[in-house]
Amino acid sequence: MPDNVVRYRSMTELLTDRAAVVTGAASGIGRAVAREFAAHGADVVCADVRESPREGGEPTHELVASETDREAAFVDCDVTDYDDVERAVAAADAFGGIDVMVNNAGVVGPQTPVVDLDVDAYRDLVAVNLDGVVHGSKAAALRMVEGGGSIVNVSSIAGITGYGGLAPYSASKGGVTLFSYALAAELGPDGVRVNVVHPGVIETAMTTDDYALVGTDEGEDLKASIPLRRFGRPAEVAGVCTFLASDLAGFVTAESVVVDGGSLNSR
Repeated sequence: MPDNVVRYRSMTELLTDRAAVVTGAASGIGRAVAREFAAHGADVVCADVRESPREGGEPTHELVASETDREAAFVDCDVTDYDDVERAVAAADAFGGIDVMVNNAGVVGPQTPVVDLDVDAYRDLVAVNLDGVVHGSKAAALRMVEGGGSIVNVSSIAGITGYGGLAPYSASKGGVTLFSYALAAELGPDGVRVNVVHPGVIETAMTTDDYALVGTDEGEDLKASIPLRRFGRPAEVAGVCTFLASDLAGFVTAESVVVDGGSLNSR
């Protein structure tokens, strides 16, 4: 088949025989990404500081194994520790070596004006949200430069526009965005694509507990301002990550995809 002809695959073949590492895979968006990747044929390393999902239920790697015919493994991984992340990436060698890296682990951190900011709390936030992405990208890139691959970094709409009271979070997610663009330029010649996903408000433990919006009066007011009039679901972010990881996005790199129901561009 000529190189300029795209062979469209059935949905279940998008990630067949590929190995993916997903950080923050125990819960929320990361859990949905791991399940979606497996449903599309990938074996998955689920990397997280906890094994049990915050929303309850089976650990993600066990759920993947029970609902698909793919293999999955859990690796205890603190993304602020490069050695932990490298170990998670190395775990994909059991599945033939890493093809896809999803740097998803993140925290909201301090929700306070900068004048009241605890500097240590700020550093902890950046260590997870930005350093963790750098660690995961480096560990994956060291292997991918030999044969190509896809890195998907999960930022936020706060990584595109600033939000008062969330300046440290916005800074960390903005760093993810520009780091990803720069990395795409570096790794493109090696056949490695790097893209960014920017979720809006997604219904996870982060938006119900850590930064309570879902189910609150403030949340209902915000929902009314979203063109689609609802918050997002983890599976909807996972679908975008699947596209970016697959050959359907073979000529897509250094790009941002916003998954927010239209809220960012309708402000």
